[in-house]
Amino acid sequence: MNHSNTPTRQYLNTFLLLILCMMSCENKQEEHKEDSGPNIIIIMADDLGYGDLSCYGSKLINTPNLDRMSEEGMKFTDFHSNGVVCSPTRAALLTGRYQQRSGIEGVVTAANHRSVGLAIEETTFADALKAKDYVTGIFGKWHLGYPEKYNPIYQGFDEFIGFVSGNVDYHSHIDQEAYEDWWKQNKLTKEEGYTTDLITEHALDFIKRHQQEKFILYISHEAPHYPLQGRQSKAFRVVGEPRARGPETETTVIYKEMIEVMDEGIGKIMDLLETLDLDENTLVFFCSDNGGTGYADNGKLRGTKGSVWEGGHRVPAIAWWPGKIKAGQINNDILMTMDIFPTMVNLTNGNNNTEFDGIDFTQTLFKNETIEDRYLFWRHKHSKDQKKVAVRNGTWKLVIQDADVSPELYDLNNDLSEKNNVASEFPGIAKRLLTQLRKWEKEVSENVKSVAP
Repeated sequence: MNHSNTPTRQYLNTFLLLILCMMSCENKQEEHKEDSGPNIIIIMADDLGYGDLSCYGSKLINTPNLDRMSEEGMKFTDFHSNGVVCSPTRAALLTGRYQQRSGIEGVVTAANHRSVGLAIEETTFADALKAKDYVTGIFGKWHLGYPEKYNPIYQGFDEFIGFVSGNVDYHSHIDQEAYEDWWKQNKLTKEEGYTTDLITEHALDFIKRHQQEKFILYISHEAPHYPLQGRQSKAFRVVGEPRARGPETETTVIYKEMIEVMDEGIGKIMDLLETLDLDENTLVFFCSDNGGTGYADNGKLRGTKGSVWEGGHRVPAIAWWPGKIKAGQINNDILMTMDIFPTMVNLTNGNNNTEFDGIDFTQTLFKNETIEDRYLFWRHKHSKDQKKVAVRNGTWKLVIQDADVSPELYDLNNDLSEKNNVASEFPGIAKRLLTQLRKWEKEVSENVKSVAP
């Protein structure tokens, strides 16, 4: 009997066993990957108007990639930012709670709030998902604290490249108080490029590097917030010379370009997900941080950014997850920014000790089920003594624009533009809403130290 091939066969058998073990491990990893939840990408525009996307009715601005997201996913018609300005909405997104609870009720301004920020003790969605072994990244705008100690890397994010102020020159990356403001992790770092493109490039790189891991990616765009600058615009801010706005010419053309460049980048994100076969295991959610400014198209909505009218907080929102979210759906439920975090927790089978104000809307995404009716609130303090407030319940909305003005009541189903005050016709409804508003104001303000304003 010839035994000359025995060692070779032993090696071959050992090799085959190793291959089978590796395949088994990979399969188990893939099963674990599926069981532990999807990748999640949150894309937030800045000051985008309700009618600024072609899928929301714009005839001027072309947004084919966001249109595609809408066609292949779910478009929301009654989605609202928690705040009517930047910082409050971002605090609500990060914490899943009304921003009043973290003391960030107004803009964390570059001029007056350079020493404050979102408390490190707050539990953010990045903290929660990192505990579930997610890689966490944010690229773009932070606006929840200027000092290094409030940097996103101390708030649950593994990676951060972007700016911490409300806006920067899109080319020189200097804020309106004339400070350099482009960070890599917790270090100021110079980088050439148009802000919108840089945010997209870093997001794409993050996805490529972490394609074999679970990740949560927060793409926080500056566009279309002022200063109005396109790719070919000149930088105008320099260190030491505070300046908010540059020479604003051809504003309609530039504003259009800013949104279309952002849309172009979103298309690159979608294409990369498909190329890497990640699209069917990745939820992409797009929204704006508040309503549009005077440059924007808010459609039929009354008011703009800073107002508690619908134009200040009803924003475009789209969810895209091929194979999971049925294509071509339009959802009319009333949702808010603070609902995103609880939904993430459910999708990732996570546990979170935070008492959310927001709700999980997973069943809305997958089954288009109607959200249970609830009271929702907006309060914008534009100074310590002046505030605007609103409360919504179903079709009814109560608005108080000033402390000296009587509450106004609107039936949004029949009066989306908030033109006809019907408080005198439905005093009982007005009283009920006002009672709930006062109760909420007292509750969210108890034992809270204001950060901004």
